[in-house]
Amino acid sequence: MLTVIARYRTQPGAGDAVAAILAKHVAATRAEQGCVQFDACRSHDDPDEFVLYEKYLDEKAFETHRRTAHFATYIEGQTIPLLLERTWQRYEDLAPQPR
Repeated sequence: MLTVIARYRTQPGAGDAVAAILAKHVAATRAEQGCVQFDACRSHDDPDEFVLYEKYLDEKAFETHRRTAHFATYIEGQTIPLLLERTWQRYEDLAPQPR
């Protein structure tokens, strides 16, 4: 199981636009075969700050996600141009998950 945590900081005032885009992206990503969990969260304290919590069956499922049409549209095409900062890290689960 692979966990990815992404952090986004938008340009000032772009939080509402990014939230609307991410809502569409979440729905599309959750329908992917290799996606176990996908949540996008917005900071209570800063409306221009987001965290994405993603779980995939394996590395292949994550790479497949990054090649989807919805990733190209919603993240690369619409979200990234509105960001000041984008970071992400990959984590391996310590305990195996039942399948």
